[in-house]
Amino acid sequence: MDWRAIDISLSLALWAIVLLIPLATLLARWLAWTRVRGRSLVATLIALPLVLPPTVLGFYLLEAFAPGTPLAALFRALGGSGSLAFSFEGLVLAALIFNLPFAVQPIERAFEAIPPHVREAAWVSGLGSWQTFWRIELPLAWPGFVTAIALVFAHSLGEFGVVLMVGGNIEGVTRTASVAIYDKMQALDSAGAGRMSLLLLAISFVAIAIVNASARRRGGPE
Repeated sequence: MDWRAIDISLSLALWAIVLLIPLATLLARWLAWTRVRGRSLVATLIALPLVLPPTVLGFYLLEAFAPGTPLAALFRALGGSGSLAFSFEGLVLAALIFNLPFAVQPIERAFEAIPPHVREAAWVSGLGSWQTFWRIELPLAWPGFVTAIALVFAHSLGEFGVVLMVGGNIEGVTRTASVAIYDKMQALDSAGAGRMSLLLLAISFVAIAIVNASARRRGGPE
């Protein structure tokens, strides 16, 4: 078992959750309750990673991470050293992109399920927008957040194509569990690959179970 690769995968998943969920919350809330021009374009861009081949997404991310680009300049301005490509920081940034629809869409559906009159009643009762968000919207929308966190976590652990293109296969830096499984199969170590695959299978099963439980909490089918 390549525990270092698993540790990198877990770190990647946790960073993706911590950084992406707040951003996804803002986007999801805006998409759920805003009907303005350009909304459909934003929703389409967010959903694009669902259908875009991982190699295509990885190619464009590598282009965006290249020296001389605005992202590379911002990375250096924030104290980063070296290149975004083939670094753990670059993997985290890539994870924010390929996980975006998995975070935004469940939270958006949860916000959409809140009846408009509930928010209006909160405003009439004297609650401001921020108080309404914390005291009314979040408690009602929590199943969507649970689903988003479970999906982002599982998808970050299992993503292969984008991770390999953006991060490469640097031991102890960017070699994730999915890449380690590929390496073991290349080395004809089917037993080692099987053990790691079983672990990811178990994690994926738990994530789907959490998603289904959240759907039932929202009143979905059993």
